[in-house]
Amino acid sequence: MTTSFEALLPGTERALLHRVAVAQTEGRTPSFVGAVVRDGALVWSGSRSCVDGHAPDADTQFRIGSLTKVFTAVLVMRLRDEGLLGLDDPLERHLKGTGAGEVTIAQLLGHTGGLAAETPGAWWERSSAELRPELSDVLGEQPFLQSPGRRHHYSNPGYTLLGSLVEAVRGMSWEEALRREILEPLGMSRTTLDPVAPHAGGWAVHPWADVMMPEPSQDLGLMAPAGQLWSTAADLARFAAFLSAGDERVLATASVEEMRAPASPAGEGDWEGGYGLGLQLLRKDGRTLIGHTGSLPGFVACLWVSVEDGLAGIALSNATSGPLTSLVAADLVRIVAEAEPRLPEPWRPLPEAEVDEELLSLTGPWYWGTYAYGLRLGPERSVVLEPLRGAGRRARFRALPEGGWVGLNGYYAGETLRAVKRADGSVSHLDLGSFVFTREPYAPGDAVPGGVDEAGWRGL
Repeated sequence: MTTSFEALLPGTERALLHRVAVAQTEGRTPSFVGAVVRDGALVWSGSRSCVDGHAPDADTQFRIGSLTKVFTAVLVMRLRDEGLLGLDDPLERHLKGTGAGEVTIAQLLGHTGGLAAETPGAWWERSSAELRPELSDVLGEQPFLQSPGRRHHYSNPGYTLLGSLVEAVRGMSWEEALRREILEPLGMSRTTLDPVAPHAGGWAVHPWADVMMPEPSQDLGLMAPAGQLWSTAADLARFAAFLSAGDERVLATASVEEMRAPASPAGEGDWEGGYGLGLQLLRKDGRTLIGHTGSLPGFVACLWVSVEDGLAGIALSNATSGPLTSLVAADLVRIVAEAEPRLPEPWRPLPEAEVDEELLSLTGPWYWGTYAYGLRLGPERSVVLEPLRGAGRRARFRALPEGGWVGLNGYYAGETLRAVKRADGSVSHLDLGSFVFTREPYAPGDAVPGGVDEAGWRGL
């Protein structure tokens, strides 16, 4: 029997609304919108406002700041998937004359390019883009603070370069590429470069008094790929579904998974996480969240996705500081995950075509020295190798057309696993990047590097 649980339980909805209400009150913000996505669908949204009867809804635009960077990263990954560039290519190969051409595209995506966090001169978020008409104005005379690749250092100019890269390779504006390649396929009609009514106004709230003033809203010009966009909770729900499962019209699932994998550590700070290719990664409440935060004068925003739980939390507010949207979005995920945990998929046998006796004969225990590991089959002839007890190097492997497997995660990412056969066709051992796994721990005659003591095992 199968039961549908599309709507949230009333108690869960009450807890979500309470979290948003607390965020609006304690954050001292004019308005706050929260939303939850479950299994790709928007299942709840709620809001609070300082004006009775005028609370925003899931279709009200807020500025989302650096959440824009995720969209820019998707455009770059599309170029990679089409073979128009490589992530390890130096920027200079595709975008000439920047003065920062030695940095690679992957380093720009993961904020390890060594570039400054901000532009030289006036505070770019509150000043006219006319002050930065060229990339040289964005980067300054000395764009690098350190050598590329050495450490994580968040860089808004880095994503300005990526936006210009998209324009150079695509032969169209970043805005046009964004609209054609992401927004239209995903049905995100309420995500725009400039505000379209209904939209929230941006406000600064005095830190020591309950008064406020409007914040300016600047067009960011060349900096637009780093933080220009306005969006809604409903549109970001569609984007969250894409970040969770991929969408072949936009980007293959494997490429989205690549974006979600850690590309650099988080650097300094007290949150446990890192950065992928255009995505922030956060470990909180025992779960891994991927997404991004965003802020511009008058606005703060956050989108977190828990792929394992099939959930996403969205938090949008229209105050420069105060509302902790990153914590609220994570809490919205936690509230639903704890109150209504995801039902596991029914167990099903693998398709018969994916299993044969040779594959089955490789399953079970293997030993790297005296460390015990287990090998089991997965879908599409994949395998998982994991320690049988304690911490260790667990990894998933994808089958290769020519035989063997390639590592997909962890220590063995990119490494090749193969079954080495004896002259009679039987399997001698597994080779994983020169590590030898045998059926017995140090059995005589096994292919153990350095050999095995002839006297064998002994007592004290």
